[in-house]
Amino acid sequence: MSSKRIALVLKGYPRLSETFIAQEILELERAGFDISIVSLRFPTDTKVHPVHEEIEAAVHYLPEYLHQEIFRVLRAKFACFIKPGFWKALSVFLKDLVRDRTVNRIRRWGQALVMANEYTDDADHIYAHFLHTPCSVARYAAIISGKSFSISAHAKDIWTSPEWEMREKLIDCDWLVTCTKGGADYLSSIAPPQRVKLVYHGLDLTRFPKPPNTVGKKRDGSDRNDPLQILTVGRAVAKKGIDNLLQALAGLDDYFHWQWTHIGGGPLRDDLKDLAKILGIDDRCHFKGSMPQLEVLDHYHKSDLFVLPSKIDETGDRDGLPNVIVEAQSQRLPVLSTNISGIPELIESGFNGILVEPDDVPALTREITNLGSNPQLRMEMGQAGEAKVRSEFSHKETIGTLVSLLDESLGLD
Repeated sequence: MSSKRIALVLKGYPRLSETFIAQEILELERAGFDISIVSLRFPTDTKVHPVHEEIEAAVHYLPEYLHQEIFRVLRAKFACFIKPGFWKALSVFLKDLVRDRTVNRIRRWGQALVMANEYTDDADHIYAHFLHTPCSVARYAAIISGKSFSISAHAKDIWTSPEWEMREKLIDCDWLVTCTKGGADYLSSIAPPQRVKLVYHGLDLTRFPKPPNTVGKKRDGSDRNDPLQILTVGRAVAKKGIDNLLQALAGLDDYFHWQWTHIGGGPLRDDLKDLAKILGIDDRCHFKGSMPQLEVLDHYHKSDLFVLPSKIDETGDRDGLPNVIVEAQSQRLPVLSTNISGIPELIESGFNGILVEPDDVPALTREITNLGSNPQLRMEMGQAGEAKVRSEFSHKETIGTLVSLLDESLGLD
């Protein structure tokens, strides 16, 4: 029987927008870990990436809504009475519930009971992706079953979770990894700093090989029949700043010819389509929806400029270091983005891309024009970005730290 058995808790699986998690799971399997995926939600994407098909881990789904599987929840509740940490976990849950009196909190407790009853006996350690709801389930289940647990934190889960909750989770866990220095510094300021580790999401460069040279990279926006190709990849949510980008595109001069493509699903997609129509640019804006990785790669190759003007939304949510920026850089694309969160940790403005301040629409318009009309500058920035990604952001460099931390939690170091 394997001594490296990990129960990995996710909010949903598989998801096209979380390729970095799938790649991590595959690398952990290659490193000898026996992974069991426990998902809080059923998948909504109809397609998967090639990496998902290579993962061998069994996938288990917890009751998405407790009333839909009430007998499963009740069976788990009675079974957990005799587990070593049930009453301690109940005390932790009730303390949390007093401060967060929501149905969501009760749902996470019910899911944790099911997980502790059905899936933790075959695990030596529990590892949760995202510090908010998946970690709540992982934490309760770990306490109930007497297991250790650890956390991978990213963006929304850091910046929109209550400080008290993050602090208490960090005190209870073995360790937490996060993918930006800003996130690591913030978490270290509210909890034991020795628990927090900075680990970037590495890119599997075998899936993102060196890009082909294309004649289209010489576009400068002057030819109506061969317009500049601008690309954005990311979910249609407020923190991506796509509304600002559409306004910036609408502000470009009439003599500057362009086409913009958006890849990604998300709740604001229809609103953004309506905005493009209101701005009178809908004939040059193409909303493709979610796509498998190989199709996204093809769009990287066809494009001249990658733009993602991330910002802080009304809830405080923001990006960390979006993996799509790393992907774009690996394909020699210059990036126009914003000076926020972990983005400056990859994009050095003026070297491998340009950063403007969040919500600065005129600056976006100006830099799209400057970069779009200068193919030589784009080529130089793209080459610099590709070199940086291939030297500093390979998954083979970053996965080693995570393997060592998991080995330590399993007593194998």
